[in-house]
Amino acid sequence: MLKVSSVLELMKNTPLVALRGRAVSKPRAKLWAKLEMHMPGQMKDRVAVRMVEDAEAKGLLRPGGVIVESSSGTMAEGLARVGCVKGYRVIIVTDPRIDVSTAAKLRALGAEVQVVETYHPTGGWQQSRLARLKQVLENTPGAYWPQQYESPSNPGAYTEQMAGELLEALDGNIAALVASVGSGGSLSGTSAGLKKKLPHLRSIAVDAVGSVQFNQPNMARLQSGHGNSIIAGNINYRVIDEAHWLSDGEVFQGCRELARREGIFAGGSSGAVYIVASWVAEQFGPDQNVVCLLPDRGDRYGETIYSDEYLAKHNLTGQEAAAAPQRIRYGVDVAQRWSYAPLPHDGSVPYHSPEVSLSSDITRELGL
Repeated sequence: MLKVSSVLELMKNTPLVALRGRAVSKPRAKLWAKLEMHMPGQMKDRVAVRMVEDAEAKGLLRPGGVIVESSSGTMAEGLARVGCVKGYRVIIVTDPRIDVSTAAKLRALGAEVQVVETYHPTGGWQQSRLARLKQVLENTPGAYWPQQYESPSNPGAYTEQMAGELLEALDGNIAALVASVGSGGSLSGTSAGLKKKLPHLRSIAVDAVGSVQFNQPNMARLQSGHGNSIIAGNINYRVIDEAHWLSDGEVFQGCRELARREGIFAGGSSGAVYIVASWVAEQFGPDQNVVCLLPDRGDRYGETIYSDEYLAKHNLTGQEAAAAPQRIRYGVDVAQRWSYAPLPHDGSVPYHSPEVSLSSDITRELGL
């Protein structure tokens, strides 16, 4: 029986589970899912612990201090849990997309939840939250802001720990890594760590149709957890080889397929990753391994992803992803359904449009 001194010790060494892949796919390589959802608060637990420990070591966070962060999901829960155990006050600035279950968890863990109500026309909910966060920081002297989109502690939580766990579990035999991109830390950090040992690793980003992160126009979308209306500073485009975009309906049906076929009840990011990873595993031989990161459980999505009424209301019923994606030109074509494009590492096309707000630009603009 595993015995630990606190819940913080459970925020690592998550299970690696073999998958069959989608019913419409014919994976040749072995397909594995890293179940980050099996940590106490899901994927961002790793980041929360690393950020707080780094802040403590630098003297940015002292006993009895206050942690303030902008988040609508697992980052908020991770910080609330770490703050609870370590004795810090935690203030979370979020938006209306936060579900009832997550808000209840945050308050149960002792966090204060502030919800912004106005959607910013260019920077989206992220910019609206950052504007409120500035007000909170100004009214809370000495508060520590982890800055999940910019802090090197975010990818740093994966570069050695996550990469090390995967290399050990699979004896260094990993052909491809597939992960969703929101703040940019998990895929960028894990890919950087793995490529030190495996320079030919294929690093594959999973994004949402309507997200700006990989040179696409900002559009309304229902997916949360991955995708963004701004560019996070933690996205390391140099270590990412390929980007995939999926529509809301494709992702939500992917979640349901993941549950029915693999017995894994997961959130939207996991459903998106499952679709892409099943196809990627077709591209490699039976002696190779493809790993995908599954970030969160499906508990928060009972009234959205797993609601037939919700899908019908948004005209998403029956929009399963095809067996394979459509290839498009990076930075030229607009993705409307499951599409992919290699990233141009020759400098021929910028990784993102210069018209898109960078998280660092927004923080400077707000005086943060």
